[in-house]
Parts: sequence; structure tokens; C-alpha cells
Amino acid sequence: MSAHISATVADGVGHVTLDRPQAINALSYEMVRELTAVFDAWRHDSEVGVVVLDGAGDRGFCAGGDIRELYHYATNDGHGEARDFFRTEYRLDAAIARFPKPVVAIMDGITMGGGIGLSGHAAIRVVTERSKLAMPETRIGFTPDVGGTWLLASAPGETGVHLALNSRTMTAADAIYAGFADSYVLSRDLPHLLQALAERADPGSPAEIVMLFDETPAEASTLALARDWIDECYSAPTVAEIIARLRAHAHPDAASAADELETLSPTAMAVTLESVRRARTLPNLEAALEQEFRAVNWFLGQHDLHEGIRAQVIDKDRNPTWNPPELRDLPHDLGARVLDDPSAGPVFDTGG
Repeated sequence: MSAHISATVADGVGHVTLDRPQAINALSYEMVRELTAVFDAWRHDSEVGVVVLDGAGDRGFCAGGDIRELYHYATNDGHGEARDFFRTEYRLDAAIARFPKPVVAIMDGITMGGGIGLSGHAAIRVVTERSKLAMPETRIGFTPDVGGTWLLASAPGETGVHLALNSRTMTAADAIYAGFADSYVLSRDLPHLLQALAERADPGSPAEIVMLFDETPAEASTLALARDWIDECYSAPTVAEIIARLRAHAHPDAASAADELETLSPTAMAVTLESVRRARTLPNLEAALEQEFRAVNWFLGQHDLHEGIRAQVIDKDRNPTWNPPELRDLPHDLGARVLDDPSAGPVFDTGG
């Protein structure tokens, strides 16, 4: 293993840790390849009955993909390498979802983007009082991927569209409500949870063990409380109409949401809305990943992705210049064009 992945097997538990705490365990291509090797090895390892996936440090499980690495690929004719990275990552996410042994993902602290891909499809998904979950891609002129659209599409009402377009950060209660997590465990109890998993009498009962530590979040989900205005506004057919409905709504949070949307990439929002809406009609996670891959392949060559990363991560001026700057300047069928483009090729050999 590299310095950024730690994997051990003891007492029937395969414990794999993202170990890049200085970058909130952001995923590099090397880390994705090594995680793939770990899960491949443990799939048929009789010494592994359950897998625990977590992150080192006290800031979070995983802040997402390594955005600087993506920027290098996108701006230095490395699109082929970028596609290889995304294919490998998506296959890993699907492998975790279909893993024949229970995978317990512990999303303590910041868990975003690629971190959602690793944890959000696991069999048992744990959040804590410190958890902050998001699919923040529209902030960098990009679109949710790693199976994020599959999760967003299944969120109650129009909350998934709201989370996607606004890159909204979820609390633990929000994450459970939206279907991104299953159980709430206090961070101080995580060592005891790991010990209980190692000492379990029944190798088939990790979910029951997690439930022994499960509590109710101290604060209710603000996302759930906002369902009325979210459903009313985000059910509009286009981003422009969503913003218009938000402007017309009496709830003060609706106006704030509209303000936020008007700062984001029109291109990213248009494609994201189409992607989440279409994901509702897809048969499985793999189909959603295939659709996302087509979108990601297209975004690699787009100005807004390069500019969004520059503004948020490279220069950090937080002042991106989007092109085009207005929703009205986009082709009405942009989302369909992007998601129907076959030029990226497939992620899965069988098409999922």
C-alpha cells in the first residue's frame, strides 16, 4: 500500500482507511487503484467477513476527488488519463455497492463528491454529529457523478434536485432523510463500534451491531422541514423557471437559494438538472454511472470546469467567469445533447 491507503485484516474485519488527512483524504488516481486492489483481494478472502471503510484525521472521511489532479488532466490534454481515472473510480463505486460482504462506511466529518461515491453505495452507511455531506460539483462548473445522481434521484420529493443544483451541504439528519446514510453514531462511540464488529459472534450481523450504537440526531433535518418550498419550486421544468419560482416564493430561504443559483455555472446547472431527472428513470446504479460518464467526458473540455476549479481551488479568488454567463444563452436541449453523447465509450464492459 502507498502512504495514502492503509489496509489491515484482523478478527474477520477488513479495515481500509483513506490516509491523506492533510488533504481531507482527497482521492488521487493512485488511491483509487489501490482501493480497487484491496476490494478485489478481499472479495474472496475467507479471513474477511465484513469491511470497514473510513478516513484518517479529524477533518473528514473524504473531501472528494483530487481536484488539482483533475485540473491538470483537463488543462494539459490529459483527457484520456482523466477518463481512465473516472472509469476506474466508477467501477470501484459499483464494486462496493455489489460487494458480497457487508461494507460499513463511516462518514465522520466532511464527505463530499468522490467520498460519497465510496460510502454512499455501501451496505451500511454511518454518519456522526460531525458529518457534512455534499455533492458540490456545480460550484466548480461540473456535475454530480460517482453515482451521486442515483442517490439524488431517490431523495424525497425534489430535495435531490435542490441538493444537486445548490451544492447544499447536509447534516447527519439531512443525509439520513435524503437517503445518503442509514445510521447515526456519535463520533466518540466509533472505536467501540469497531471493537464490537471485531468481537461479533455472528459474522452475518454487522447491521444489527451498528444498530446497537444508532441514535437519533439531536437536531431535526432542516432539509425535511423545507420540503414544501423545495418541492414547489424545484419541480419546475428548467433551471430558469426554478429560479423564478424561488423568487416568487414567500419563504426567505427560497430567495437565498435563488441568489446562490445565480452565482453558479449555467452550463453545469442545466446538465445537472437533466442528469438527476433522467436518473429517476434508470434501472440501476451502473446505468447512472454510464450516464454520468458521458457528462463528465463532455465537461473535461469545457471552459466552465477549468474556470470553476481555477477560481475555487487554484487561484482561490472565488470569482469565476462563466461562459456563457446566463441561462438564456444556453441551447434549450443542452442536457440531452450531453447525456446522449456516446463518444466517451462505456464504463462497464457489459453496459451495467
